[in-house]
Amino acid sequence: MARRLGTSITETARLVVCSRSAVVGIHAKWINDGDTSSRRQGVGRPRVIKEKGRRRLSRLVKQNRRQTVAELIAQYNAGPSASVSEHTVHGTKLDMGLCSRRPTRVALLTKLRLQWTREHRGWTMDEWKRVAWSDESRFLIHHVDGRVRVRSLPGEQLLPSCAAGHTQAGGGVIMLWGTFSWAAMLPVFVVEQTMKAANYLNIIADQLHPYMAFVFPTGNGIFQQDNAPCHKARIVLEWFEEHTDEFHLMSWPPNSPDLNPMEHIWDVMERQLRDQTPPCPIISILRDRCLVIWCKLSPVLYQKLVASMPRRVAALLKAKGGATRY
Repeated sequence: MARRLGTSITETARLVVCSRSAVVGIHAKWINDGDTSSRRQGVGRPRVIKEKGRRRLSRLVKQNRRQTVAELIAQYNAGPSASVSEHTVHGTKLDMGLCSRRPTRVALLTKLRLQWTREHRGWTMDEWKRVAWSDESRFLIHHVDGRVRVRSLPGEQLLPSCAAGHTQAGGGVIMLWGTFSWAAMLPVFVVEQTMKAANYLNIIADQLHPYMAFVFPTGNGIFQQDNAPCHKARIVLEWFEEHTDEFHLMSWPPNSPDLNPMEHIWDVMERQLRDQTPPCPIISILRDRCLVIWCKLSPVLYQKLVASMPRRVAALLKAKGGATRY
């Protein structure tokens, strides 16, 4: 992606921390073969859940999208197939694209989404590079925070079976607030309390304000936030109004996580957390691991996400404001 965007070989090598010769070789292989893998055919451990088992797993998920991994494993192992572990089922779900997401609470307001798309479909990459993206997300010790998760393929978030339902209790949780742009990521901020308007105002004044002044010194930056109640509070909007000469606030369509590249940052972090062993026993360790993962996120990752915005807009336009695979 860096080479496609015109980044030099030397700069690309610095971004991904490897030699210039490696960049040249890998990029050439990608151009010629469409792949960078050097793995020989048939090498590696065979899949435990084969194609027939994957189809069965997909049917079980769609029968009840709110069931836990333990419940899903119990159902799967009750069949004629060989018994499988939680790790195998979780990895197979991710490979199949059956991600676990918070359910959509209301139908997407397609008219407003379509209007936003038409306003931004002509944006160039230089304009997208001026946007600082933001979002909050919860991270859990036991993957249960009193919110139901549903498993869905891309574009299935609005199905009735994926709608919001009752919650379940338990599990330690922390909330993180983060922002990034093409140029840099702001250090992630741990929200110690419930995100109310006053808390959010402190964050944007103490964290966001100096970041925007540093990254966009000419005052041409654009800040994105969703329509959470604390974001739309009067004291918050008045603060943004007072700083319009330093950066602008982007209008944002309601219920549009598929447009916000920050969602992918959270997904990457959650996958890395789940892959770590042993699991986080206490909140302080969970917080430290989240901070370490955030600090190690590659510039190639978030620049690739910014570069995806024209495709996201095109996909939303094609869907006439409906759900997209993003």
